[in-house]
Amino acid sequence: MQIETPPTDKPYEARTGERRGLLIVNTGDGKGKSTAAFGLALRAHGRGKPVKVYQFIKPDGARFGEHRVFEQLGIPVEGLGDGFSWKSRDLDHSAELARAGWLRARADILGGQYFMVTLDEITYPLIYGWLPLDEVLATLRERPKDVHVVLTGRRCPPELIELADTVTEMTLVKHAFRAGIPAQRGIED
Repeated sequence: MQIETPPTDKPYEARTGERRGLLIVNTGDGKGKSTAAFGLALRAHGRGKPVKVYQFIKPDGARFGEHRVFEQLGIPVEGLGDGFSWKSRDLDHSAELARAGWLRARADILGGQYFMVTLDEITYPLIYGWLPLDEVLATLRERPKDVHVVLTGRRCPPELIELADTVTEMTLVKHAFRAGIPAQRGIED
């Protein structure tokens, strides 16, 4: 490790652009995409801003750690899926759930009542062809000026990356699961 001297001058100048709703993408093969999105939701909620979270893979009524705390805090979260594709008994049904969920999420994005709408793991129904990318892009372009949207998932389509204001790619360096350690409650759920 190399020791650095802390900067004493501000490393940037103040921005003068217009404040507006941002499109934020967390993608990549590393862990932390959803966790970062949930952190943004918590930050906004902590400022009294209305937030809604949609999860395109987890089922409605799921009781993972984020669901429990969001419920305690009064942050609405909707599961729109039926689990990972390899656990699905009917992929056509999974696709129907994604399409029906997208219509609800789209209405909330365009309705403007939420400061932030999180579309957790939306990349999967997009890359599986269950949702029309053009419609998602059009909705994001047409959303009210002050609505922030956060998208997560691996292999984010390049068209979404191009449209986004902020894109973070989580890079897998090392993961306990690959070393044979099973997923652990409170860390990966």
